[in-house]
Amino acid sequence: MSGKKSQQWPDMTSPEKFKRGQAVYARIVAGECEDVTAELDAAYGINSKPEND
Repeated sequence: MSGKKSQQWPDMTSPEKFKRGQAVYARIVAGECEDVTAELDAAYGINSKPEND
């Protein structure tokens, strides 16, 4: 195997995270979302910045 860490995805199906995702979706549809990736990452607790090992 390579020396890279495997990425584990957070549970995106919990009720609270589902509601957060729906709120971001509503902002996207309304044209209020400027950075979709950043907002979805924040809603689901994902760190999209690459880690330097």
